[in-house]
Amino acid sequence: MVSVETLMLRVGTDNRWSYRHAMSQQRRGESPDAAARRVSGVTAADEDTVVHSTSWRYEPDGKVVLTYAVCPDPAPWLPAVEVPVLEIARGEAPATPSPDHIALANVVAHAVRHLAFLMAEDPVVARALARHPGLAPALEPTGAPA
Repeated sequence: MVSVETLMLRVGTDNRWSYRHAMSQQRRGESPDAAARRVSGVTAADEDTVVHSTSWRYEPDGKVVLTYAVCPDPAPWLPAVEVPVLEIARGEAPATPSPDHIALANVVAHAVRHLAFLMAEDPVVARALARHPGLAPALEPTGAPA
């Protein structure tokens, strides 16, 4: 079974990241991208919001979770959870990449790091995120600690 996890991300004036979280299943004939857009309320024609698959993970119950970052959060007035420190979960050895425990805050940290990479490497993402003044500085290496 595949689940689509959507993280609607926002950054405060203090460069701290917050998120809203939603889990969903794809509808018949729906792609994971479309499911993430549906859950977050973003249309495919939206030029100002990035919807990007940032990771996947296998859970002990057999579920595969595809994680999408949606940035900036299309509903910033809704309550969100602040992540005080962006800490990536890591495996213990090069051939064992899956960490023993992954908290949602670790998934958010990975998504923010992925957005920072895209900001530097993908001109389409960079243009969209540059339209939001607080995002670009928060995704700089000093703003988005790994």
